Order: sequence, then structure tokens, then C-alpha cells
Amino acid sequence: MEEAKKGLENIIALETSISSIDGVKGVLKYRGILVNDLLDMPYDAVSYLLIRGKLPDKNELAAYSALLKERRPAGENVLNVLRTCNFNIEAMDALRTAISYMSHCDPDLSDNSEEANLRKAANLVAKFPTIIAAFSRIAIGKEPVPPNPALSHGANFLYMLRGSKPTELEAEIMEKDFILSAEHELNASSFASRITASTLSDLYSAIITGICTLKGPLHGGARMAVMDMIDEIAVPEDSEAYVLEKMANNEKIMGFGHRVYLTQDPRTGIFKKLAKELAESRGNMKWYETGENIENAIFKVFTEKTHKPIYPNVDFYSGIVYKYLDIPPRLATAVFAIGRISGWIAHCMEQYSDNRVIRPRAKYVKAGQPPENEPLLSPKKKIVV
Repeated sequence: MEEAKKGLENIIALETSISSIDGVKGVLKYRGILVNDLLDMPYDAVSYLLIRGKLPDKNELAAYSALLKERRPAGENVLNVLRTCNFNIEAMDALRTAISYMSHCDPDLSDNSEEANLRKAANLVAKFPTIIAAFSRIAIGKEPVPPNPALSHGANFLYMLRGSKPTELEAEIMEKDFILSAEHELNASSFASRITASTLSDLYSAIITGICTLKGPLHGGARMAVMDMIDEIAVPEDSEAYVLEKMANNEKIMGFGHRVYLTQDPRTGIFKKLAKELAESRGNMKWYETGENIENAIFKVFTEKTHKPIYPNVDFYSGIVYKYLDIPPRLATAVFAIGRISGWIAHCMEQYSDNRVIRPRAKYVKAGQPPENEPLLSPKKKIVV
């Protein structure tokens, strides 16, 4: 049997037409289109692209957006489920519970036909923001704000979260965040969702798998950790000392490094620019300057010690963007999921369309077994029968 690859690093598990990454050049494409070229589109168009496989024309986009707006209300039963949650939990836990309940109410729960899954897909994409905003308000003793059909996907989420309309810049940046978060090839949560789908389990179950996987601090949960880290640094000038202390104590600094990219993640520079725009609009550069100082300190230390630079990943500046958007840290991973749901659905739909159950092999290693190719017994040792 071949040598095992820990974490399946660089193992090609399947073929996909959903997205591609060039880790050497730092390029990310959705359905063959550079992610940078999608940022001036509404999230609805990118969601359609990922799930349906092509960019919508004007009429298709209008119909899809109207469908999503129609499906936004979560319903009183789902809101009542959220009211029973432990309010000290992350929003991801409440989202998982709400989606599980939603599945109970779907008469086509176990129908994996394309038609049924496209209907479920619209329901999930539309309701994710409503559920997360509602949980956040219920947890602080406020009533949920009903969706506003006049607002875009990003603007409506901020409106439901706050109870007031966001600025044009805030709405635009929230929309861009959802687009940048929407898809990233075989990341852990997308692969986990595909594994569930490959068993021909239902779409809700596959999406719940994605939610559970994204929650981990080594995946989407890193955004919340970045937000908490920024708050630990009193002033931007303390950033380098903070970094040096963390490294001296062998503590991980969240938001840096990536398994796939050997250069900067193409999304990082975009999020950095968005963070700066928000900082300037607020007249408060503190969090942005703190982040930039952390980035510079880590780059300097790693380059000096290892002669290899290390770059911030997508979670770093997106966490700072969330701070400027007044998104509570415990919502950070769930907000990531609002964007990523379209990518998860696309992967599940692709898996269903040409399925083979995903079942890799493991290399058995007995505890205390000597290295491979080394004899179990010394040639000089006699075997007593």
C-alpha cells in the first residue's frame, strides 16, 4: 500500500468544475472566472453561477433574486426553535439546530432529484442570513427583524441584524464578503459535505456536515479568533511585542498560513482593502493599523528565521472587516457560512450528479511496530517454539 499522506495533503480526491486554485500564482476562479471579476456582481448572481453552473442573464437573475427574497422568512416555528437555544453558544450551533429542524418540515426531505434539490437550495441560501440575524437578536433579548425584500442579500442581513439599514458602503462590502466566502475548492467543509452527499444522504444532512466542519478553529472558526486577538492588543504600536510574545510561548497566531497557497491568498488583499475603506469611513484606523502591524511583524520574523515569508489568509482581514461592521465575534463563523452555503450546495449537486461513495483507505500501523522494511525479529534472535 502507498505511503499515507497526513491530512490528505496534495491528494487529488476528485474532479470538479466548480472552482480552481493556483496556489503558486495565487489565483482563485469560480467556474473558470477570476473571483476578482465577480466582485461587482450581486451575491445572487454568484450563487446562481456556483449552483447552476453558469452566470445568469438579466431575466434569470431577476427570477432567482425574487425567489430568494420570497424564501427569506424563517417562519415562526424556526424562530421558536432559536428561542429554545442556549444563548451562550456560537451562532453556528444555533444554525445547525435550525437547519436540522427545517429538514423535518420538508416533505421532499429524502428526494435527491435535481428539481427537489434546487428548491431546497433556494430555501437554504435565502434562510441562512435570517436564521443567524434572528438568533443574534433573540440572544440579547430583542425581537427578530423581518427580512426587507427591497434590500440586497448583504444589505438585508445587516438590516435584520441591526434593525436599521446599513450605509451603501457597508452593504457593498457585506455583499463582497459573501462572494469571497462562497467557494474554495475542496476545503474541509466542502469535502465533508461531499462525503455525506456521496452516501446519498439528503441535502440538509450534507449541509449540516459542512456547518459542523466549518465551525472548527482551524477552518472558519479562525475569523472569530482573529476578532478576539485584535481586541487583546490595546494600541497598534503594541502589535509587534504581542507577536513576539506569542511566538516565544509557541502559541498559534490565527489568520496566517494556508495549506494550498505558496504565495498570498488572492482574497486577502481584497479584504485588506475593504477593511481600510471601512476604517476610513468610520474615522477609526485602530483595528486596521493593528492588523497591518501584526502582518508586518509576522512577515519580518518568519522571513528572518526561516527565510520563507508567511502571509495572512482569508480569515485575517475578514475578521477586521467584521469588527468594523459591528458583527459580534460569536457570529463570525456563521456569517462566513452565509456566503459558503452556495459553494456547499454546488459541491453536493455535483456529487449527486456523478456519484461514487467516497471511501478512502487507511494504512494500518500496529502500536510499537518497527519502521517499514525493518525485520520484526533480529536475524540473530532465535525463535523459541
